[in-house]
Amino acid sequence: MERRVQFDLYGQAFSFYTDASEEEVAQVISLVRDELGEQRQGKVPALLTTKTLVLCCLKIADRYVRLDKEYNRFRNRQDESIDKLINKVSSGIDRENP
Repeated sequence: MERRVQFDLYGQAFSFYTDASEEEVAQVISLVRDELGEQRQGKVPALLTTKTLVLCCLKIADRYVRLDKEYNRFRNRQDESIDKLINKVSSGIDRENP
């Protein structure tokens, strides 16, 4: 069920609607805070600008694209391994049943 989630970032209130679990929401908010360096810097910018938020989105999108590429490479390697295994098993069965 979709619900409204509210959180503060640099002292400014933000909210969004989601049906994600509490754990997922906490991970997302933590990721955004990490990307913006909120916990590391300890200082609050005069104004959390749209440019800052867009930069954060771009960093997260970059990470997503890289992970997606890695995942696709992994899947391709797994598919190749499975195909080789199927071929080995098939050729072994063919030899046993001439």
